[in-house]
Amino acid sequence: MSASAAKVSKKELNSNHDGADETSEKEQQEAIEHIDEVQNEIDRLNEQASEEILKVEQKYNKLRQPFFQKRSELIAKIPNFWVTTFVNHPQVSALLGEEDEEALHYLSRVEVTEFEDIKSGYRIDFYFDENPYFENKVLSKEFHLNESGDPSSKSTEIKWKSGKDLTKRSSQTQNKAGRKRQHEEPESFFTWFTDHADAGADELGEVIKDDIWPNPLQYYLVPDMEDEEGEGEEDEEDEEGLEDIDEEGDEDGEDDEEDDGEDGEVIY
Repeated sequence: MSASAAKVSKKELNSNHDGADETSEKEQQEAIEHIDEVQNEIDRLNEQASEEILKVEQKYNKLRQPFFQKRSELIAKIPNFWVTTFVNHPQVSALLGEEDEEALHYLSRVEVTEFEDIKSGYRIDFYFDENPYFENKVLSKEFHLNESGDPSSKSTEIKWKSGKDLTKRSSQTQNKAGRKRQHEEPESFFTWFTDHADAGADELGEVIKDDIWPNPLQYYLVPDMEDEEGEGEEDEEDEEGLEDIDEEGDEDGEDDEEDDGEDGEVIY
């Protein structure tokens, strides 16, 4: 093959390759456009699904209300139900100082109310009996989402009794024995009512609404369940200990028999 012929063949190959690239790019662009169209359909269905799910949530939220009311009436018969539930919850208990727990012993009822359209927010109400800490009978905190989706919150102003403002206490307190606690107290639980800095990331509100409120009984009963498990483990250990003693006893018995045999031999 001549040099000129080789050059022509190379140009033809390059030309064919460029044509293939152009075809490939065109197909890819068309595919991207079709993907975008399909994605729009998926997004439309997702929006439709969200609307349907919201209607179902609204329906069942109303159906649950009588059961929540009945549950609250039954809980009212159990002393210290709510403070026990909070103390047993791993996330909430980390926020409770010693005096917070004492104040929460006066907590008689908790209610979570989702606003009618659900998406716009919810309110948590804490009902208190007469107590030495504040005048309020009810402390509430509300969470809202405005039309643009920006979160905000507001709450009841706590009317503290003289010298009883737990949000102003030192981070280290003294226990009844008069010596300092070995670890620092967490910031008071009640500062949550005054904290509106980041309503969109209010973990305590979400925990109460989504974890505790649906089934508070599971946290109230936590210690009993742990005690039962602990007793079961102790029983197993006791049984194993008895088995070990029996085995040692058997071995000792055999040794005694052998010793008796040796001692009982008569030498003439």
